[in-house]
Amino acid sequence: MVGPMNSTAKIRLYVDHPLGEGQCVPLDRDQAHYLFGVMRQGAGDPVLLFNGRDGEWLAHVTQAGKRAGELACDTQTRPLQMPPDLWLMFAPIKKARTDFIVEKAAELGAARILPVQTAFTNAERIRQDRLQAHAVEAAEQCGGTFVPEVCDLQRLDRLLDGWDGARRILFCDEGLAGASPALPGFFRDEGAAPPDSGPWAILIGPEGGFSDAERARLRDMRCARAISLGPRILRADTAAVAALTLWQLALGDWR
Repeated sequence: MVGPMNSTAKIRLYVDHPLGEGQCVPLDRDQAHYLFGVMRQGAGDPVLLFNGRDGEWLAHVTQAGKRAGELACDTQTRPLQMPPDLWLMFAPIKKARTDFIVEKAAELGAARILPVQTAFTNAERIRQDRLQAHAVEAAEQCGGTFVPEVCDLQRLDRLLDGWDGARRILFCDEGLAGASPALPGFFRDEGAAPPDSGPWAILIGPEGGFSDAERARLRDMRCARAISLGPRILRADTAAVAALTLWQLALGDWR
């Protein structure tokens, strides 16, 4: 067996395989092509691996081929770091901007990403597998050890029908732009509950905004609070990033 040439790894790779000291990790064709064809790695080269369960591990290449390969785990470099129990619910928009929302949600520490069909949502379908791949790539690039699940598209009204009232909803209502309570003030007024005080979800609407019926239903839910994201109406992708950032700063793992 070829041992590691050095311990400085510049490549991080997500694998769907158990990780542990001495564990052999097989590579599929796409991973082998990326490591050996694109990144020009070879036997003995170091690679950082994570699977969303076992933390991050330093491994080295033991077999390098055009269509397959194998790595061996050496030492754990970081334990699994779970994000706060925060979901992002958003209405899909144009393809590239939906990709952007998923990528940034993964980078910003959302634990689950739920595309929802609202009354004014333009997109009628999504490619869940492609969006999940974007979440994986974002975790690889930002140093995360956890990959959020990207759910398939579901209707907002049906999702709310079975909603667990213990999970509070931060309802970002574009109709409140410029009004109080703005997001930072809302958290101060609520006493800035600690991150482990309970689960949360952020809800971002479509480009056309929420319907009157959707807005009324959310306002009737005791677990939902309508908030403003500032003095201007934000685009849906900007709103998602802004809300996640402010929530993490006030209640999440950025404090």
